[in-house]
Amino acid sequence: MMFRVIRVHDWPTYEGWVWLDGYQLNAAGDAVERRSIFVQRAGLRIVPDNSAAARARTAPARTGQRPTLSRPNLRPATAGAR
Repeated sequence: MMFRVIRVHDWPTYEGWVWLDGYQLNAAGDAVERRSIFVQRAGLRIVPDNSAAARARTAPARTGQRPTLSRPNLRPATAGAR
């Protein structure tokens, strides 16, 4: 089962086991059911998300330049200014 984890509970369990909240995914990577599952950590595998939605969520690379102000009446705050 493919599962997108949204929360790892800190509930006390047996050693090596954990409760996870998340979404069961279909073959296309779409969430089809919200679930809470009790799993052994050793049995989990991380699968890269190669969906188009994941690529769209990826932030563009930073160029090291400071962003420009979008409106001319906005100025950076200076020390002592009110």
